[in-house]
Amino acid sequence: MSSAPPPGLPFVNSMTPAVLVLPGSVTRDDVPRLCEDVRARLEATGARVLVCDVAGLGPPGLTTVDVLARLQLAARRAGGRIRLRDPDPALRALLGLVGIRFEVEGQPEEREPPLRVEETVEPHDPAP
Repeated sequence: MSSAPPPGLPFVNSMTPAVLVLPGSVTRDDVPRLCEDVRARLEATGARVLVCDVAGLGPPGLTTVDVLARLQLAARRAGGRIRLRDPDPALRALLGLVGIRFEVEGQPEEREPPLRVEETVEPHDPAP
C-alpha cells in the first residue's frame, strides 16, 4: 500500500548542508544546468553552504577547474558558497596552482585554529 507524498517542499534540516554530487565527467555544456541547480538548492534550503561531492570526477583538468569556478560564482551570486567533499589530491593541487581557493570538508576554516591546539606560555611572558 502506498500513499501520496505530503504537499509542499520536503523537510530539510538546516544544520545539514545541501549536497550536489557531480557526475564522473563534467563538461562546459553542463555548466548552465549545474549553476541553476546550485542556485535552486541554496534558495530551497536557505543554507549558506552547498557541499559539492567531487569524489567521482576522475582525473582533474582545466575543464573541471572552470566548472568549479563557475559553480562557486553561481553560489556567491545566490548568497552562499561551495565546500568540496572528497577532492582528489591532484584536483586540490591544480586548484592551488591556478589560484582558486575552495573550502574542503573536514578542514578547519582559516579563521579558526585547529582543534586541540594549545598555546604555550613561556616563563618570562607577562601575565595578561
